[in-house]
Amino acid sequence: MKRLLWHAVMALIVGMLASCASRLPEADSPARPGEATPTAPAPEVAGTDPWQDTQPLPAPRVQGNSRWVPVRWAELPGFNEDNLFEAWTAWIKSCERPGPVFAPLCAEVRQLSIASAAEQRAWMVRRLQPHRVESLEGQAEGLLTSYYEPVIPASRLPTKGFGVPLYRAPASLGQRRPWYTRQEIESLPEAQAALRGREIAWIADPVEAMVLHIQGSGRLRITEPDGSQRMVRLAFAATNDQPYKSIGRWLLDQNLTRDATWPGIRQWLSQNPQRSTELLWSNPRYVFFKEEALSGTDPTQGPRGAQGVELTPGRSIAVERQNIPYGTPVWLVSSGPTAQLQRLVMAQDTGSAIIGPVRADYFAGWGADAGELAGRLKQPLRLWALWPR
Repeated sequence: MKRLLWHAVMALIVGMLASCASRLPEADSPARPGEATPTAPAPEVAGTDPWQDTQPLPAPRVQGNSRWVPVRWAELPGFNEDNLFEAWTAWIKSCERPGPVFAPLCAEVRQLSIASAAEQRAWMVRRLQPHRVESLEGQAEGLLTSYYEPVIPASRLPTKGFGVPLYRAPASLGQRRPWYTRQEIESLPEAQAALRGREIAWIADPVEAMVLHIQGSGRLRITEPDGSQRMVRLAFAATNDQPYKSIGRWLLDQNLTRDATWPGIRQWLSQNPQRSTELLWSNPRYVFFKEEALSGTDPTQGPRGAQGVELTPGRSIAVERQNIPYGTPVWLVSSGPTAQLQRLVMAQDTGSAIIGPVRADYFAGWGADAGELAGRLKQPLRLWALWPR
């Protein structure tokens, strides 16, 4: 009986010693005086998003004609998959002319230009709060279209093959508002007199001129009077202050086509060439340009958007500024027959047809491939504005 009692007492003592030992610091990492004993990190719960932040969400806010609803990072489709390198390049360009909200972050953005995508994502989660962009009525789906920079053969002087002029802004532009309509510019002697001597170059096709007016900029492969050729950029300078009217919408309203994309418009024109002037005059807005040198050593140099920085193909969007301020990083999601997009983009431009709370125009780049994408892209859109915490 005594032996059994002795064994029970010894077992109890050994258990108490083991329990105490488990709460002591490890021998090779003793706690310093006044320092809490380190504890093991909490295990990660299976199935949780590693980018899910846990801070309380702020209240929704009204931004222009849109409502911004704060959300968790896990709501952003494809956030962990995007290759952020191109987007970071666009962000650094925005930092050339940042607004007051994003200027304090620009030093960190530049430092992270050589970081990995995982490090860039971790920084975004720490420093930015995603907001789902909605209409004031709560509609979160809008429209994505695309634009590009066309490359067009041109002549410095009018010739038999190049008879459609592209103009600088007239000196009298500010004296008459709105200025003459497109139809008046092409038919009234007084409007033509005001533009005489303002020609930058001539191109062959009035439809290509309309493309330039809608896109807002383009590249001309100009033949000079001495026969030499060079590439220049035509950048947006001004408009005649007339309202923009979509020629695609005109065709739809007239029940002349069911395909209002640029390929569809061109097909209709090829079948109805006698009505081309009528179609083009349905849009009274007219754009004037300025010529800019285009560096032959940097073919990736994009045109400057309304923010005043170079646009990056696939990473710059045009927005309605009151709804999404210039320089705002935006998570863009769009799924449709033309493209599947889940990516970080920068709000760096605007356009007269880009109106609405969930509305964006996607800069596709320049040349034929970009034109093909821009001509067909018209599909549903969701946006998340990423705002500093």
